[in-house]
Amino acid sequence: MRKGIFKRINHLIGKAIGTYNMIQDGDRIAVAVSGGRDSLTLLWFLKERLKWIPVQYELLAVHIDLGFDKDGSKRLEAFFKENQIPYEIVKTDIRAKLYSNSKDNFCFLCSRQRKKVIFEIADSLGFSKIAYGHNKDDVIETLFLNMFYGANISTMLPVQSFFDGRFQIIRPLYLVDKELIDKFFYSVKWPSVEMKCPFADSSKRKEIRELLKQIYSKRKRIKKNIFHAIHNMRPEYLPKL
Repeated sequence: MRKGIFKRINHLIGKAIGTYNMIQDGDRIAVAVSGGRDSLTLLWFLKERLKWIPVQYELLAVHIDLGFDKDGSKRLEAFFKENQIPYEIVKTDIRAKLYSNSKDNFCFLCSRQRKKVIFEIADSLGFSKIAYGHNKDDVIETLFLNMFYGANISTMLPVQSFFDGRFQIIRPLYLVDKELIDKFFYSVKWPSVEMKCPFADSSKRKEIRELLKQIYSKRKRIKKNIFHAIHNMRPEYLPKL
């Protein structure tokens, strides 16, 4: 493992947690683990941080098995056991529901179904916080997705309450670049467990990601400027319809 990358990610996670007051002593946190690099990195860092921070919290890894990869759940289960992390693997019929859907909104339906299941699991086991592995790139991509396809200016929040505060979604990787996560993941040589979604290559998010890559290639600072702009809104210069 490259110590510089570890320190950088850990610093940014700590900064996000502190800035947005994400985690308090005694919290019970369900971590949504798809099996990809982001969620596995988040889970590992949250567990490792318990070794040296004064705040103590309980972790539960939750994997929603969509039914696309028959062996994915087994590989994740091995990872959870190896790292001594409590876990829940939930088999679902989401795959069948997506195939039976006649509309071209698979990603939206999949996301909604997975969130519904995670809320149900968290509620049944008494976990009031749900951690997602969304990173800085996801925040920017969501901004453009909502502008291009939702006709609104909005994006992911670092902390978001649901059901009158009964649950909180937290995003500790909020300040971390995707590139940094990828470098860390390759350095530890973990095998990622992708969902093998057949709709991934045709998703609107992928279109936005490719567009942004082209923009970033022209000048590196553009990405940083977009992220700062999200936190520097000037509503007095935005007209109302």
